[in-house]
Amino acid sequence: MTYFSKSTLRIYLALLLCMLLLSSDALSWGPGGHMIVANIAYARLNPRAKAEVDKLIKLDIEPTAITAKSLDFVNASHWPDDLRPEEAFANTLPLHFADFPISADGTNLPTDLPESENVIAALGKYVQILKTSTDDNQRAEALRFIIHFVGDIHQPLHCATQVSAKLPEGDRGGNLFKIKLTGTDGKPQVVKLHSYWDGGSNDFPKAGANFAPPPLSQIAPAAKRITAEFPDSDPAWKAGGVEDFAGWAKESTDLAQSVAYAGISPNGRPSAAYRKQAVQTAHQRVAWAGYRLAELLNSIWPEQQ
Repeated sequence: MTYFSKSTLRIYLALLLCMLLLSSDALSWGPGGHMIVANIAYARLNPRAKAEVDKLIKLDIEPTAITAKSLDFVNASHWPDDLRPEEAFANTLPLHFADFPISADGTNLPTDLPESENVIAALGKYVQILKTSTDDNQRAEALRFIIHFVGDIHQPLHCATQVSAKLPEGDRGGNLFKIKLTGTDGKPQVVKLHSYWDGGSNDFPKAGANFAPPPLSQIAPAAKRITAEFPDSDPAWKAGGVEDFAGWAKESTDLAQSVAYAGISPNGRPSAAYRKQAVQTAHQRVAWAGYRLAELLNSIWPEQQ
């Protein structure tokens, strides 16, 4: 019999959970949310940064069949989620989140979370690759992960896991926290709290069949509406600096505790007040993610004097 350390077992279970959830939108903002972030960012790139990202995004890197479907900046934002069925990229699944534990009922918090391989570490790694590598294919891959992970780190339930007496190891960012909604057909529907937040509390443009991204024609109006609500003239999004990945994650953890998990119970139904605050929070997070992504890329490729 083979025995595993607790840390190794947790990584294995996390990977297994991710694989079990491949058919759902439980890994990150849905494609609509990621595309909104990318749309906001792309409009704010300086000319040099825009030229550099355009060049790298057009490279048809492995796996070419998947990459060929996202050869523009906005669609490249969901590329890391498109990779989920690819066994060669299974090691990237834990990089979409950082499970900072919070307690629902006073249960002692695990001391070995988040795992060392997480979205904060991943952003640091890929930013360094983008800055220093001389291999354009490697840099193109890094850019695609950066676009996506800046979005992920701003999703509150990507930076928190709620522990309780029933779930002492956490609820996997709300993936084990079920809530009740009314479906488009008027029938009751049970969904994961994580999935509900991935869709911006059902406010973002919807993914199609098999997690197909929404059309670009739906993304620009959504981005315009959200940036009007949370304009970049508010200096609050600049707090911490251009590479404050740990700070961005801390913001998300705090919002998970104060908003995402607040005022709702397992198997409960979101109230009108809960949904209103959830939508507002999701809008602020994708707006700030877009502004920060642009500032990050502009810092890597500053305008030449």
